Amino acid sequence: MYVTIVYVSVKPEKVDAFKAACRLNHENSIREPGNVRFDILQSADDPAKFVFYEAYKTQRNAAAHKETAHYLAWRDTVADWMAEPRKGIVYDGLYPVVSGQ
Repeated sequence: MYVTIVYVSVKPEKVDAFKAACRLNHENSIREPGNVRFDILQSADDPAKFVFYEAYKTQRNAAAHKETAHYLAWRDTVADWMAEPRKGIVYDGLYPVVSGQ
């Protein structure tokens, strides 16, 4: 698996709008070929902090995600809502083993 964990800090006044935009991105992302998981988490301690857990079967599948209309719309919509630049860290997913890799 090709996994990216993305850390996002949102301006407090944009939290609700950010969550709505993320829901649309999530609902479309989970339908993409090669998507294994696309989880969006909100901090229990700081509602303006989010973590995305994006798992794809291959790096090619993950790269294709960045070219989808829903991702591009999300990216452009939320760009000015960030309190700081988002940070993505890439991992090799070891377990569970995903069939078709």
